[in-house]
Amino acid sequence: SADGGRNLSLDSIPMGLPMSDPTAWATAMNNLGMAPMGMTGQPLLPDFDPALGMMTGIPPINPMMPGLGIVPPPIPPDMPAVKEIIHCKSCTLFPPNPHLPPPATRERPPGCKTVFVGGLPENATEQIIMEVFEQCGEVIAIRKSKKNFCHIRFAEEFMVDKALYLSGYRIRLGSSTDKKDTGRLHVDFAQARDDLYEWECKQRMLAREERHRRRLEEERFRPPSPPPVVHYSDHECSIVAEKLKDDTKFSEAIQTLLTWIERGEVNRRTANNFYSMIQSANSHIRRLVNEKAAHEKEMEEAKEKFKLALSGILVQFEQIVAVYHSASKQKAWDHFTKAQRKNISVWCKQAEEIRNIHNDELMGIRREEEMEMSDEEIEDPPEMKETEESALVSQVEALKEENDSLRWQLDAYRNEVELLKQEQGKASRDEDTTKEQQMKLLQQALQGMQKHLLKVQDEYKKREAELEKVKEEKLKVETLLANLKEQESSTSRVCACSQEKECPAEKTLSNSPVKSEREVLLVGIISTFLHVHPFGASIEYICSYLQRLDSKICTAEVEVLMTRLQNTFRQELSGVGASLEKRWKFCGFDGLKMT
Repeated sequence: SADGGRNLSLDSIPMGLPMSDPTAWATAMNNLGMAPMGMTGQPLLPDFDPALGMMTGIPPINPMMPGLGIVPPPIPPDMPAVKEIIHCKSCTLFPPNPHLPPPATRERPPGCKTVFVGGLPENATEQIIMEVFEQCGEVIAIRKSKKNFCHIRFAEEFMVDKALYLSGYRIRLGSSTDKKDTGRLHVDFAQARDDLYEWECKQRMLAREERHRRRLEEERFRPPSPPPVVHYSDHECSIVAEKLKDDTKFSEAIQTLLTWIERGEVNRRTANNFYSMIQSANSHIRRLVNEKAAHEKEMEEAKEKFKLALSGILVQFEQIVAVYHSASKQKAWDHFTKAQRKNISVWCKQAEEIRNIHNDELMGIRREEEMEMSDEEIEDPPEMKETEESALVSQVEALKEENDSLRWQLDAYRNEVELLKQEQGKASRDEDTTKEQQMKLLQQALQGMQKHLLKVQDEYKKREAELEKVKEEKLKVETLLANLKEQESSTSRVCACSQEKECPAEKTLSNSPVKSEREVLLVGIISTFLHVHPFGASIEYICSYLQRLDSKICTAEVEVLMTRLQNTFRQELSGVGASLEKRWKFCGFDGLKMT
């Protein structure tokens, strides 16, 4: 029996059944983080907190889990659940040995709501089984076998996890110790076709919902179909003609016009209307050109503003860098701490890098402008030629189109003449006079058209001759440009050769004791070395130090260099007799005063 302090009277329970330890089941359910329920379905602990189940190391089971097939995480082996005696109306459940391993279970089938319960007492009835397992949740059906086992189907999936908690318990019916009234429960997952069918139905429903959701998303993101184009009529034609003159509605109207032309709405009756609409579309080009020019002007103004702003930023960067450089001078530098000096040097490097980047960007913009200006100056004459040539080409093409249209008209007139001749034989004699007049008129029109065609052909030949002349002039201009470029390259080569000749002369004029950058570096390194050794050092010692930096340095080279610089290095003899030694000393500070 449990402690007296833990005993609770069950007077509040409507059934009023005596229980030796009414909190045992509540404690067991609390260990799993489940709300403990009484025999009648009422909560045993009204103030139950599911988070308290975490105190024993068992994560609380979320009641929202049914239907998802989520298996709760396993209980850690180092923190086993505390199982206690559970007293029911007709039986008592004794917990298994806590030191034994947990009972094995099979793999959980999808959507499992049915459990297998083995090890039942021989005298166990369905009522007793219902009494034990209805605490886990609503029981749908119990299928009991004669061989001390049964299958129990619950309403929800999470109830199966509660029933598995009872696996390993020893059951005793009443207070009897007979073997037929005792047994050891083994609860495991069972594979039932009803559970699988329900789970598959639920999965299909979720798949349908997902497909429906995806279809809605696709329809939402699908671009709308273009509006249908109206059929041609005189009224619609007048509306489209007005829209073509309006800048805001031009794109819609031009699409309608294009669709009508592609549909084949153009005929003799509607040709004038379509020509007027095409003419208004052509007039829109001037508006577009003006708009482009305005945008180019805005772009140039924006470039100028950007260039001015960038130059102002560069000025401020220069001022900031000057502040850093002045702070790095010794007069102010000595008063800063080590950390402050480090920060100032880092800031100075960053500011110089950013300044250089912006300076390069500004120089690139100016270089591009200079290149554009030079290109415009160079390409001005060819542009004039190209414009003249393009004008001639466009005129030639216009003449070709006129020629073609005249030929088509001639063919049409010839066809009409042939039709009239055929109709002339069939018609009566009274109509012969009118037909002859029509024939005469048509022949006159044909003669006029032929004359016009000859004129157009002559003009076409003249234009072709002019075009050939322009092409020849263009070739001459290109050859002249190529010659000029070759002359410029030759002059640049001559300048470069003269500069190279002048450089050695300047070098010979400058008779400096230090003849290369390598010797300057050697002088600096030797000076710092001898400055650290105020009593001097031998030439072998100096060369051994230098050979650590560069193994190619020889003693003779260093000695010759130091003898050349008499105001910087001085050789002294130290010691007496056998210990006599030549030492070199740094005398740059004294030499600076003398020079």
